[in-house]
Amino acid sequence: MKAAPKHILVFRFSALGDAAMTVPVLRLLLAQHPGLQVTMVSVPFHAPLFENIDRLHFYGADIRKQYKGLRGLVTLARRLKTAVPFDAVADLHDVLRTKIIRRLLGPVPIAVIDKGRGEKKELTRPHNKKLRPLKTTFQRYADVFAKLGVPVVINDQMSGIRHETLDISRQRSAILSAKFQIPDAKSRIGIAPFAKHAAKMYPLEKMEQVVRLLQQDAGSMIFLFGSKAEAPLLEQWAAGHPNIRVAAGQYAFAEELQLIAQMDVMLTMDSANMHLASLYGVPVVSIWGGTHPWLGFYGWGQDPENAVQTDLACRPSSVFGNKPCPVHGEAGCMQEITPEQVYQKLSKFLHKKNN
Repeated sequence: MKAAPKHILVFRFSALGDAAMTVPVLRLLLAQHPGLQVTMVSVPFHAPLFENIDRLHFYGADIRKQYKGLRGLVTLARRLKTAVPFDAVADLHDVLRTKIIRRLLGPVPIAVIDKGRGEKKELTRPHNKKLRPLKTTFQRYADVFAKLGVPVVINDQMSGIRHETLDISRQRSAILSAKFQIPDAKSRIGIAPFAKHAAKMYPLEKMEQVVRLLQQDAGSMIFLFGSKAEAPLLEQWAAGHPNIRVAAGQYAFAEELQLIAQMDVMLTMDSANMHLASLYGVPVVSIWGGTHPWLGFYGWGQDPENAVQTDLACRPSSVFGNKPCPVHGEAGCMQEITPEQVYQKLSKFLHKKNN
């Protein structure tokens, strides 16, 4: 029997949500194997996700500029072999780039994620769908490490990690509230209304109605998250309302994570923000359209009851939301979800800290 590895080189480049989903698994891996070291290789932007985790080292690799193309990947592999004393490789991405890199890394044990493409196709095909919850991405990541001889138990310990991160954020709450100039509020509500693909995004006119319903509660403070390019629309929503603040484009990524950690609840799409909030134990109400929680991308430790979705025969129509619904078109699967339904899901979290 081969000895368990002492230092694992891990790859996961994009997307942000998928990279965020590696964090709780890596935390448990290191907690359950005290002698293990891990080096996470990802794009430099993701670095704040992996800070302050004992025995986890981050290696930023800019694959679009510094390590672009085949020559760049050869250079990256050479530098990794020199800089990191790894004795095993875990590929949590399994795309062309990582296939090339792992071939260049030499004769060490390598384990690769099984993305379950076949069963996901059965769940998303237009007809004769095989409807059932699939293995979570967290478990798929854990399975990779099991292949290397360092199994990770995640099912019974999921809530433990959530409570630990939530306690840390509470200890820092007063300091961060001052830093971000957050006024006292009975409820802090984060809203991230955007997604990469239209089939995953709640119609913005309906989302604005949700904001209006929440804004009427003077005891709540609403924070609107998005990119710098999306900020002008959010500024329109916030205009004239002192209990709405636009966070989009205002902070560096590390600071935005700290702000998200202070929310009492987050409203998101099936997007990276759902996973970012989950890392800090923040309850998430998520709205689902062309995709579905059963595909394995639901937030870490989140209550399935907090997913807002409709029971349509066409759902799910896509794994990643990058295809329009063949029946209802772009975001069509969300048209039947009313702003009042979303508000009702959020309402149980409002003023909770005073109950």
